[in-house]
Amino acid sequence: MTTRREVLSAGACLVAMASAGRLLSGGTAQAAAAADHVTHTDAEWKSLLTADQYAVLRHEGTERPFTSALLHEERAGTFACAGCDLPLFSSKTKFDSGTGWPSFWAPLDNAVVEKEDNSYGMARTAVMCRRCDGHLGHVFNDGPQPTGLRYCMNGVALKFAAGAA
Repeated sequence: MTTRREVLSAGACLVAMASAGRLLSGGTAQAAAAADHVTHTDAEWKSLLTADQYAVLRHEGTERPFTSALLHEERAGTFACAGCDLPLFSSKTKFDSGTGWPSFWAPLDNAVVEKEDNSYGMARTAVMCRRCDGHLGHVFNDGPQPTGLRYCMNGVALKFAAGAA
């Protein structure tokens, strides 16, 4: 016959094992992300990027609308971060939003991070490169299906590589 103490002890062991598994798997994911992270000093970023890329990626600037060569890029391919080359968007998700900036309805998996942006008296969601923290643009809830999102990106923050998307 099993005692109450044995049941409670077994339950505590199961909880401890499950928690350890979560910590280990989370720790591994965090360690992998940290190893993949790209960092440079401000002087290094200035030397690696053009003046426009530096202003947007490192200081959350915005390029003038309708000025990006990538605005009308329609070939199959991948849009990557101009700061660290991380693939960010597939051409399959690009659409013409009419806003003057390259727009996408979804990023690639594990490519971007988002944060609240209340600058200029507006409540928006900023989008950054997951690997180098470079500012890419903003995401809005007025895009096409299937997501209903519009990732409005600064073209200067992106590089395009033609090929399979």
